[in-house]
Amino acid sequence: MTRILVLEHDASDPLLRMGQWLIDAGAALEVIRLHAGDQLPADVHGYHALISLGGEMGAHDDDVAPWLPATRDLLATAVAERLPTLGICLGSQLLAVAAGGTVTTGVDGPEIGAYLTAKRDAAESDPLFDPLPMTPDVMHYHYDVVSTLPAGAVLLLSSPGYPHQAWRVGPAAWGLQFHIEASAADLRAWGRSESREPVGRLGPVLDMAEQTMGEVWRDFVARFVQFAAAGSGRLATDGIGSGTGNGNDDGSEDGNGGALLGRRLPLQGRS
Repeated sequence: MTRILVLEHDASDPLLRMGQWLIDAGAALEVIRLHAGDQLPADVHGYHALISLGGEMGAHDDDVAPWLPATRDLLATAVAERLPTLGICLGSQLLAVAAGGTVTTGVDGPEIGAYLTAKRDAAESDPLFDPLPMTPDVMHYHYDVVSTLPAGAVLLLSSPGYPHQAWRVGPAAWGLQFHIEASAADLRAWGRSESREPVGRLGPVLDMAEQTMGEVWRDFVARFVQFAAAGSGRLATDGIGSGTGNGNDDGSEDGNGGALLGRRLPLQGRS
């Protein structure tokens, strides 16, 4: 079995449907519920892969979530050791900071609901993203932005509003700005906590996105498990760059475009 360490930062955002996708692909899951007091392991030895999930807090909200500094350290170790790693929303934001990127509040506001993304040229040589359709559906619910990608990060998915939809740092660590684990009902439940009505991008278009995502991103998760089982991240391959080269391959100005990653809900008034 492929042993995967899962970091759960928020009780409202567990593995959800992705849990079954991982099990179906042959993964044995060890879920660390950090919000409930579970302790992080000292290192990543003994694991084939690492997944860091989403949550309401931001990547620098150490006072709200005191386990975040150790989480960032663990993610930095995973990148350095080429452990296959997947960060989702907050998890992606934490990965960005751990690898040397920066995170700020998005000046253009949140992305919430169903959106389309577009593959970048670099996706063609990526083992997880190459088989994706050209414009995969995604679900968003977050406020913060990665204002600078980690040095050498490779942009894989983009969109007109916020360019850094998905990216890779090193040969085996991927950040997803969006949620692939959530259903339409999950996203609307998060919206109700902010008194958002199920209209617009939270309306019927969200159900259509869920149906498509259930196929596309289930297969993506299976590829991640296969990649981890093969130990591919720790092998020197010609097809995947180290992610420590001369900046981003997306043609952007050193990766400084605003991209929403991380904090799902604003924390004002919650401290």
